[in-house]
Amino acid sequence: MSMAAGASHGGKRRRRRGRRGGPINEINMTPFIDVVLVLLIIFMVAAPMMTVGVPLDLPQSKASPLNSDVKPVTISIRQTGQVFLGEDELTDETIIPKLLETAKTGTEERVFVRGDKRVDYGRVAQVMAIVTGGGFKKVALVTEPEHQ
Repeated sequence: MSMAAGASHGGKRRRRRGRRGGPINEINMTPFIDVVLVLLIIFMVAAPMMTVGVPLDLPQSKASPLNSDVKPVTISIRQTGQVFLGEDELTDETIIPKLLETAKTGTEERVFVRGDKRVDYGRVAQVMAIVTGGGFKKVALVTEPEHQ
C-alpha cells in the first residue's frame, strides 16, 4: 500500500521541467540594441559630411570661430556669382524678401555669407551691401580654419 500511495502523488501528474506554459512575453533586447548601435555609427560617420546649402571651396583664415547658440541664416555665393539661401537660388532682388521670410527675429538675425574663394571679391561685397542695405546689421563672412 505504501508503494501505491507514493507513486500516485495524490492523483496529480508531474509536468516536464523544460516548459512552464504558454509563449514567452518578454522582448529580446539584443537585436534592438544591435540596430540602435549600427544607426548610431551611421549617423556619426554621416554627420560631418552634411553641409548647409551649396558645396563651396571656402577661403582659409586664422580667425577664431564665433560662439553662437542660435543657428544663423546662411547665404552662399558660388564661383560663378550665383547666390543661394540654403538650396534655393536667389536673384539680387529676392535676397532681402527671402531673408526676411527666413529670419525668425527679423533684421536682428545673424546672417552668414559663405563665398567661394574663387568668386570675385566685388560680388561678395555687392551681396553684403544688399544684405546690410536691407536692414541686417549682424553680417559675417564664413571661412575655414587655416591648416598649419
